[in-house]
Amino acid sequence: MNNITLPAGWFALILPLAGCVASAPVAPPAGHSGHTAAAPGKPAPMDRDTMWKNALARAPLAATAAFDPDGRLWVASVRDGHITLRHSLDLGKNFGEAVRVNPEPEFVAADGDNRPKLAFGTRGEVYVSWTQSLETPFSGHVRFSRSLDGGRRFSAPITINDNRAAISHRFEALGVNARGQITLAWLDKRDASAAEQRGEKYTGLAVYYAQSDDSGRSFGANRKAADHSCECCRVAMAMDPSGTPVIVWRHVYGKNVRDHAMLRLDGTSPPQRVAHDNWEIDACPHHGPALSIAADGSYHVAWFTGAATRPGLFYAHSTDAGKNFSAPLAVGNAQAQAGRPQVLSLGDNVWLAWKELDGRTAVLRVQRSPDGGRSWGAPFTLAQTSGASDHPQLIHHKQRAYVSWYSAAEGHRLFGVPAESQP
Repeated sequence: MNNITLPAGWFALILPLAGCVASAPVAPPAGHSGHTAAAPGKPAPMDRDTMWKNALARAPLAATAAFDPDGRLWVASVRDGHITLRHSLDLGKNFGEAVRVNPEPEFVAADGDNRPKLAFGTRGEVYVSWTQSLETPFSGHVRFSRSLDGGRRFSAPITINDNRAAISHRFEALGVNARGQITLAWLDKRDASAAEQRGEKYTGLAVYYAQSDDSGRSFGANRKAADHSCECCRVAMAMDPSGTPVIVWRHVYGKNVRDHAMLRLDGTSPPQRVAHDNWEIDACPHHGPALSIAADGSYHVAWFTGAATRPGLFYAHSTDAGKNFSAPLAVGNAQAQAGRPQVLSLGDNVWLAWKELDGRTAVLRVQRSPDGGRSWGAPFTLAQTSGASDHPQLIHHKQRAYVSWYSAAEGHRLFGVPAESQP
């Protein structure tokens, strides 16, 4: 593995490979795999089972927010093994009574890159997906439920992955197009497990997806989109103007280069490489990409890399359906550990949002382009918090952009992008 030079503290953004692949040994926090011996005078690292049990026992921090077509703000969170949904008619000032999605409690992944997802139909349908964590370390199933009455009642949850082994089927992305077709894509270990049983090497996991043409009543067969994805960086999804889902994920190129790939899920398009960062690391960064597609068909992508030549957050756009991308644009202050990027395109306007660390304070930063990503205004601070905080989310209703952010100190907050940054 190549040596990596990052600003101080950035290794906290990287999970060891053991946190994503159940067969790997526990690694130290710096993200280097294969080193299990404790340093003199320091406690030995936890075994995988203990680390996984501790993760399942943690109180989830993540909260997912989205607007439905009528402008209601929905927030999904996890409490006592249940996904609960609340909605607000006044931009989060007041919320209605919480509704449980899954009637029976289960371990629900709700932290970092893996959290419940929300999507909406045009006739009051509310769709929820999540990863059900299993007792086997780093394993899970992709779950789905729907409401056809505006979120008052939800269907019994179903498992989307048709491979039911206690292995990793996790980090799902959920999308709905204008025709009502629902797509779920996720990271899947079935091919890696089969290769292991044959005594063969298989790098990373695979990306699978399934689709529903009947408002989520049923899903078609699982289909493989690509081999050799990174193990636990989130999948990003957006719909292009034709209603075709497009996904972006961290891919493993060659021996262990972990850059990003893009694919239109039309059954014929080949994967495209987003950028050539050439970040070689024998670990999963647990730091997934973001994708937004404008009405004119332009693609907008934001991502994190720890490549020695240019570490940090980057943005690029494509005007030819991902065949070619603009030169990567550095985003944020690398010395402040800029991370967790979000991107949103609305007409000619493109917004970026991310987190930075200012001493002990987490800072929410935003930047806007008025011309489709060709030029950018200066970044500005939208909010800050002390203590633990979730990743920010860029969401919108019609042509207005908002940032949703949850922190342990303040709870859920919704920020409208300042008026001078709006269309």
